[in-house]
Amino acid sequence: MLRTVKGHKIRLEGFNNLTKSLSFNIYDICYARSRESQIDYLEYIDEEYNSEKLNTIVREVVNIIDATLLNITTQDYQPRGASVTALIAEGPVDPDEIQASTTSQSIVGHLDKSHITVHTYPEHDTSTGIATFRVDVDVSTCGMISPLRALHYLIGSFDSDVVLIDYRVRGFTRDSKGRKHFIDHDITSIQDYISDDVLADYLAYDINIISDNIFHTKMRKKKLDIQEYLFGPEAKEMKGAASRQVRKMLHNEITEIFECHRL
Repeated sequence: MLRTVKGHKIRLEGFNNLTKSLSFNIYDICYARSRESQIDYLEYIDEEYNSEKLNTIVREVVNIIDATLLNITTQDYQPRGASVTALIAEGPVDPDEIQASTTSQSIVGHLDKSHITVHTYPEHDTSTGIATFRVDVDVSTCGMISPLRALHYLIGSFDSDVVLIDYRVRGFTRDSKGRKHFIDHDITSIQDYISDDVLADYLAYDINIISDNIFHTKMRKKKLDIQEYLFGPEAKEMKGAASRQVRKMLHNEITEIFECHRL
């Protein structure tokens, strides 16, 4: 197998044992104070973040990174929330092997290597009306496939006011001469894998430990159009001092999450 490290191709000996893990949280912030607006908000959540939609997103991620889907499970929760877990493999897999992966022993093995998980976490402050919906996505791969290829698609699949992204390469692989390689691709920033048109909408900065192959990027929307955060009658009636107050609360919520304040 040929891989690229800092611009140079290397020939690997056997399987590529590097594990590439992409984890990110997206936060969708809204305002829903009245009972009517809360009903509209919950309908929005049920439509945008149900397990069926998450299932579709995960399957598309599998296609984007050129993986093979072994198994997928979904779960909706009461009153709100959903989870999707997918086991993936690199390259084609014999159908009989996919069927065999339903055994607990095989599932544990695949979870140690390649998987995609999505979990949602609804939260609502009844005293202010601020609703913060969080989606956690984890894509872990080994071998030739890379989760970074799906990052642009994942960000665009959700209404993301704040995005916190972690990427890490673990383990090592050996080349044909027995030398260890702790990374098999060039990367200086996660932002390099996000298109310019998406980045243009966000304030973003990095906290990286390149020597340890650890990368972190934080993003927050630059512009706050209050009408995009309102539901029900409030979307039509909000103006003047009330509008400015809600805008301030939304801004503070986004800022606290982005800067990871501990209250």
